[in-house]
Amino acid sequence: MHDQPQTPWWRTRGGVALLGFGLVAAFYVLREHYEHALGALPYLLLLACPLMHLFMHHGHGGHQGHHRADGRAAQDAEGPGRVQGGAS
Repeated sequence: MHDQPQTPWWRTRGGVALLGFGLVAAFYVLREHYEHALGALPYLLLLACPLMHLFMHHGHGGHQGHHRADGRAAQDAEGPGRVQGGAS
């Protein structure tokens, strides 16, 4: 197995240099085309929602453990519709 985890590409020297050049290029492109960039801003905000769902749901653990071995959904110990606490 691997003793050391792989370093992400953006933490390598080449990755940092590439990100730096990309930021400088983005600055100059946006400076020259400021009006066009502001016109696309509402569409970029709408595009951010599905992209966040696509790329950020990996933090939920891949939704593992939500189903039992027979494929049916697992329920809480209390069950649906039961109130916690009060005794009858």
